[in-house]
Amino acid sequence: MMPRWQWLLTLFARKLWLRVSVMALIGVATAAAGIFFAPYVPDAWTIRIGAQAIDGILNVLASSMLAVTVFSVSTMVAAYGAATSNVTPRATRLLMEDNTSQNVLGTFIGSFLFSLVGIIALSTGLYGSQGRVILLIVTVGLIALIAVTILRWIDYLARFGRLGETIQRVEAATWKAMKTRLEHPHLGGRPMDGGPPESAWPVFAPTIGYVQHIDIAALEHCAGKAHSEVFVLALPGAFADPARPVAMVSGTQDGGFGKAVAQAFTVGAERTFDQDPRFGLCVLAEIASRALSPAVNDPGTAIDVIGRGVRLLAQWVRFDTPENAGEIECPHVHVPAIAAGDMLDDIFAPIGRDGAGLIEIQLRLQKAFVALITADRDMIGADAERHSALALKRAETALMLEEEKEAVRLVASMISVAGERRIIAR
Repeated sequence: MMPRWQWLLTLFARKLWLRVSVMALIGVATAAAGIFFAPYVPDAWTIRIGAQAIDGILNVLASSMLAVTVFSVSTMVAAYGAATSNVTPRATRLLMEDNTSQNVLGTFIGSFLFSLVGIIALSTGLYGSQGRVILLIVTVGLIALIAVTILRWIDYLARFGRLGETIQRVEAATWKAMKTRLEHPHLGGRPMDGGPPESAWPVFAPTIGYVQHIDIAALEHCAGKAHSEVFVLALPGAFADPARPVAMVSGTQDGGFGKAVAQAFTVGAERTFDQDPRFGLCVLAEIASRALSPAVNDPGTAIDVIGRGVRLLAQWVRFDTPENAGEIECPHVHVPAIAAGDMLDDIFAPIGRDGAGLIEIQLRLQKAFVALITADRDMIGADAERHSALALKRAETALMLEEEKEAVRLVASMISVAGERRIIAR
């Protein structure tokens, strides 16, 4: 699995300001390069190309790029606000890390700074006639890039920050984390069978918050050096507090060793999608709960989320595991696997609670449980049956009409025979 320094570097590379700053530096460097390469341009090119027109072109480009940049920033901020109010604040991070919007903003700011540096250099006479040729050629290429970028940006803005598109982003991020966990079900460590021994002593996180990342390689190094065993108790997404140890360690208690083990756990104020597949399911459930609130009253979105939850969990249980999946790279570290029942609790329990009085939600939930049991009864059947019975109890209590209750009972009765169905297409 990814070591801590590489994970931190990945998070740093997703920062909006970083990509914009790199593009801006490229724009400045490109404008300054014309000064150094000017002596290599023949004098005859100056007359043929008409490089004297570059002054007006750069002025127009600088003023237009400044206006487009301001418009793009205001649009992105509006999209973040729309996602916060209409979807969930937890999904805003995915919009802020969007590659397309970062590239577009970086292109516009880089073009603006390129034009600005070019105007300053022309006004001071640094380019000369040969430098103007280089500047004009680069400007023409930049205009073509801007035209393509603006056309893509206009099409992208039609869906950027919209409800459906943001839900799709959450689903994609959730499946990416789930797929990574399926390929490394124990994060490279050993399966935790039976739990830590009674003689093991606890290790607590240095701060209070959510576990965002576990450096399994660092734990293996510490455990191997101390000839000990580390039993991870808090997977990414767990809340670490003074009452909950993040790990148990066998062997003689050592303060320095315990501190090294605790430092392998990165704890922050918020959960992240990278190593935490359950967080994406929780975000999807939060979107559905918001849609089912009386202020929004949008059961269609909740039904859409239920379908996405079924798709994710069905892909989880039917995933073609690679041959090297579960390979033990860190034999001194024991890591528990994610239970399928916990994932069902994350996404279906809030929807079943908030949609207890809506017949369309209850019917769709029961059909979702039938589909999951059909996909794999052995892995997920017992938990799907538990949720089906719980949803049926809520429906019996909240639904007003006997006909609606009977309809839910009818679909729920299909649970008992769902596991006998044969899946034809995978």
